[in-house]
Amino acid sequence: MNTTYDNKKIILFDGVCNLCNQSVQFVIQRDKKDRFRFASLQSETGQRLLAERGLDRETTDSIVLIEPGVAYYLKSQAAIEIASDLGSGWPILRIFEYILPLSLRDRIYDFVARNRYKWYGKKEQCMIPDPGLKAKFLE
Repeated sequence: MNTTYDNKKIILFDGVCNLCNQSVQFVIQRDKKDRFRFASLQSETGQRLLAERGLDRETTDSIVLIEPGVAYYLKSQAAIEIASDLGSGWPILRIFEYILPLSLRDRIYDFVARNRYKWYGKKEQCMIPDPGLKAKFLE
């Protein structure tokens, strides 16, 4: 694996989704310990990382958090794991693991995911990070 992100957690996201792009910006602003790297699901890197984990590249359209050499997380669990690494009060979201079963959390996640383009819009192409953020995105 590429040593530039061996010790980083990788967030795969829908690169044309406005909500997803806003979420990536939210994480970047709060990632004070520089724990995360990003790639769109549509990119070659994103497609390769999905394939390496046996995830269907045609049907995986949700957030994926990869801890190289450890595990990967999908949907609501990915969001909870990401929040847990942001510091401040964000780890409190882990409480949802205990009060809502995964199946219910993922149904809520899927409802938002199904409506994300209608509610937040969609870009014609994946976002291109500005030069200051380019190092956080995998090519």
